[in-house]
Amino acid sequence: MTPEQLSSAIVDVLTTLSTEGAITLPDGVPTTVTVERPRQKGHGDYATNVAMQLGKKAGTNPRAFAELVAGRLTDVDGIGGAEVAGPGFLNITVEAAAQGQVALDVLAAGDRYGHNQTLAGQRINVEFISANPTGPLHLGHTRWAAVGDALARVLAAAGAEVDREFYINDRGNQMDLFGASLEAAALGQPIPEGGYQGGYIVELAQRLVAADPHLLELPEGERLVAFREAGYAAQLGEQQEQLRTFRTEFETWFSERSLHDSESVADTLRSLTEKGHVFEADGAVWMRTTDYGDDKDRVLIRTNGELTYFASDTAYYLNKRARGFDLCVYLLGADHHGYVGRLRAMAACAGDDPDANIQVLIGQLVKIMKDGEEMKLSKRAGTMVTLEELTDEIGVDALRYTLGRYPADSPLTLDVALMTKQSSDNPVFYVQYVHARVASILRNAADLGLEPGTELGLLTHEKEGELLRALAELPRVVASTAELREPHRVARYLEDTAGIYHRFYDSCRVLPLGDEEPNELHRARLALVAATRVVFANGLALLGVSAPERM
Repeated sequence: MTPEQLSSAIVDVLTTLSTEGAITLPDGVPTTVTVERPRQKGHGDYATNVAMQLGKKAGTNPRAFAELVAGRLTDVDGIGGAEVAGPGFLNITVEAAAQGQVALDVLAAGDRYGHNQTLAGQRINVEFISANPTGPLHLGHTRWAAVGDALARVLAAAGAEVDREFYINDRGNQMDLFGASLEAAALGQPIPEGGYQGGYIVELAQRLVAADPHLLELPEGERLVAFREAGYAAQLGEQQEQLRTFRTEFETWFSERSLHDSESVADTLRSLTEKGHVFEADGAVWMRTTDYGDDKDRVLIRTNGELTYFASDTAYYLNKRARGFDLCVYLLGADHHGYVGRLRAMAACAGDDPDANIQVLIGQLVKIMKDGEEMKLSKRAGTMVTLEELTDEIGVDALRYTLGRYPADSPLTLDVALMTKQSSDNPVFYVQYVHARVASILRNAADLGLEPGTELGLLTHEKEGELLRALAELPRVVASTAELREPHRVARYLEDTAGIYHRFYDSCRVLPLGDEEPNELHRARLALVAATRVVFANGLALLGVSAPERM
């Protein structure tokens, strides 16, 4: 029996008591009730504080309310007992057969176990990398690739229709400087002031000329544009390949240029003007974002007639909404705190509800330490640690898991030695090892001709119950992770469950020993082990981390 099933049972009891007039709830019967695993042994399999929440509203003391509920719960199939504790806590014991059903449910659901419909019907756009196509992706992009992709996976598992989006900053002076830098490198000339440095520029220029020697024969102005566009295509292709290697795929690669080429920015300005949110002052055009809580109004067109980035940001947001997304999620870097208020105000100016249609998540900086020193420089890029080098140095699994197991808004200092250590001190190894150990047990069982059983009421050992209750938590972990936009919760759940599995394994022998004949308890435990494999494979998949069969 899962927490969700218990919640439904309690709601049914409350409905019956209300219908009979035994209780009166002014706000009506809640649709769900919080059911949790108790922290202390002896407090049942599950606990709820529903009586503490509703007792006084019903005009009675919480303990008396809890006793009413407990009296009816004991009649529900699968519930072995319900006791009132303290001022009104309700401790619930589940029958072994009902608890064992969890493992069968996990096996029946397979790779869909943990998925739910919490966000069903929502179309969510998650933009989690915004980069110039002028150089390699760096450490900041790497964190967002891990966190953003995991978030998108969790949102999809919670029933939402999700679109992962990469915003290509392919417009502006930086693109011309990129083209000029490549052109200079190809001609053997000094890189222009403010241009792009690093060995990758020389390397890329050489590749472009090798692919098309006629680039060097073009007239001066035309040559810069040709290098710019060829370099753009090549560098974007590298970024895409690096992200694929990092198991981060995007449904949409959105070009900033396209906003301007399609007249979206001009259309946006006209729309905002019609809504009365645009005004002119001091020779510039402004959006009156202070009407919606921003600390100051924002410039859309400068005095020299140039559009601001904020004008593009506004058009981009409206473009997403026009594509049918109910919620636009932005994952931005640590230096973008000031963007939260202005983006929410911008959404309000566009006629949207900032609480419903836009969400801005801010991530903090990461430091990677190696041999006691911070990794800062790249042999290829010259000024940064790149995604490609981090992947080569640490590995995709270790890097993704480690970056994903912490709240995005917490600064991180990570050590290469620990991330790559093959021991239980390394969280990713600790979690993956459970899957590998379980896979080994299943292989050995297959060699013995032993298959998982169905008489799971035999799983009465304390450690068996503890593991079953942990497996039952995955759907709720996925739902809460999606609602809170905190994918690190999946990693922490897996680590907690790994500890519970190891305690079960140490206490409950799964396979027969020596000449011992297999019995139904062995088969029941094998079903529990098989369900554990499913939970760990599914949890790791949500983080974009592999579930190895052997380690």
